[in-house]
Amino acid sequence: MKIDILTLFPEMFSGPFDYSILRRAQDKQLVKIDIHNLRDWAADKYKSVDDRPYGGGAGMILKVDIIDRAVASLKSQASNPKIILLDAGGKKYTQEKAGELSRGEHLIVICGHYEGVDHRVHEHVADEVISIGDYVLSGGEVPAMVIVDSVVRLLPGALGNKKSLAEESHNNEEIEYPQYTRPEEYKDWKVPEILLSGDHKKIEEWKKFRQ
Repeated sequence: MKIDILTLFPEMFSGPFDYSILRRAQDKQLVKIDIHNLRDWAADKYKSVDDRPYGGGAGMILKVDIIDRAVASLKSQASNPKIILLDAGGKKYTQEKAGELSRGEHLIVICGHYEGVDHRVHEHVADEVISIGDYVLSGGEVPAMVIVDSVVRLLPGALGNKKSLAEESHNNEEIEYPQYTRPEEYKDWKVPEILLSGDHKKIEEWKKFRQ
């Protein structure tokens, strides 16, 4: 899989993709993640990417022409990519959507910022507009990290443990059962006796009941 991220702040991605499952997936060449500075497609010497909104209003709006040029450039390097705009007004992100995106070959993720994005990006550039929740963030960078993490871990071979993936929270719309490890007792806080019983049938029933 190929993932391109368009952002005004590429430095924010230094670190989150360099560890754990995401790092291993890249090392295995299961995914290639490239971060692009949106200002690289600006036309003026000031690298301007935003302007005042028509009709008035607070803040600045990211320009449609810059985003369209950036997306067109990245699209020319691959066939049939999925273009995702991250915006607070988008459709709520789910585990089902993560699974759908993980089956694609190329994602182009646009990180919104400032007071918003020219709505023509929603209408004519993006294939989907996604929100990770009903709250306000400073930009689309953190949501992009969330989406990339949730998608990459679903790629075949990324986790290396199919059973672990199958039992994860939110798969099949279920929340994962409580889990415990040693010590068996700590500060009078005890592991449920059923998990120590060795009765695998009853343990499986307990897990289903606790989900």
